[in-house]
Amino acid sequence: MSPKDLPKVELHLHLEGAAPPSFIRGLAAEKKMDISGIFDEKGGYAFKDFWHFLKVYEAATSVLQTPDDYRRLTLAVLEESAASGVIYTEIFISPDFCGGRDLPAWRDHLAAIQDAAAEAERGLGIVMRGIVTPIRHFGPDKAREAAICAAETAGEFIVGLGLGGDEKICKPKDFAWSFDCAREAGLRLTCHAGEWDGPQSVREAVRDLGVERIGHGVRAIEDLALVDELAERGIVLEVCPGSNLALGLYPGWRKHPISELHRRGVKVTVSTDDPPFFHTTMVREYDRLAEAFDWDEGVFEELARTAAEAAFCDAATKANILKRLEKKDA
Repeated sequence: MSPKDLPKVELHLHLEGAAPPSFIRGLAAEKKMDISGIFDEKGGYAFKDFWHFLKVYEAATSVLQTPDDYRRLTLAVLEESAASGVIYTEIFISPDFCGGRDLPAWRDHLAAIQDAAAEAERGLGIVMRGIVTPIRHFGPDKAREAAICAAETAGEFIVGLGLGGDEKICKPKDFAWSFDCAREAGLRLTCHAGEWDGPQSVREAVRDLGVERIGHGVRAIEDLALVDELAERGIVLEVCPGSNLALGLYPGWRKHPISELHRRGVKVTVSTDDPPFFHTTMVREYDRLAEAFDWDEGVFEELARTAAEAAFCDAATKANILKRLEKKDA
């Protein structure tokens, strides 16, 4: 079975960041908004570095203004994921963008997203769950408001809290209140770290926020004592190799640390992060990893099981996903 045909589990995908450029352009045209400056001559997203990427991301998101916009977006994103063989996905959703952290508006947006997810599950067989994600560079106070939105809607669909955005802004401990709030509501916890900030950011996220997964986390490789700790504690890394390469974190696939982290016993998974921005898909990630590290079907099956076991969904959903991975007939 080729990587293309393997059933996949994705744990690190941003809803707005997965919006196809054509979808955003079409929505902008409907609303008579001019955001042409964020696209290149081929119609893709154009950015120079990570910080410019954040600005382009937020400009693209500006056209998403209503619950129905998010319903349509969710369907478009899940169609793309299903086409790559993804059978289960956890998607980062930000109340900052979905209703401006106003709880009633958030509930309206979330209902539309859930409606689209249910439609995609019926029609495409892909299962989606949501992880509420405050934006780090918006600051701890706004993160508290987002965390309250998460706590008030925790349940079968909203299963976790994360933290995205610019790692250089604030420390993980500055967001401890938000993570405590989410934990008390029964939500599971992850946090972006170890991408643009060094291995200490991974250690701080685990120590100060009590997360069980780390978004990216690849720079842990610079501190082998930390690598051993991650392996020993079973902390799962949501690794997005294509994203790291597109943003210049590593010079090539063979230089990416995912294989060494895996060899050293760290639980690694594969995701696409913001796939149209980085010209990737889950199939492309699998293909490039197979080429770079000679990974065979067995390795990818192991990574998919690791991702399923690390998923934040309820036990019954997890058992079903694991069964579909075993059958390979998803």
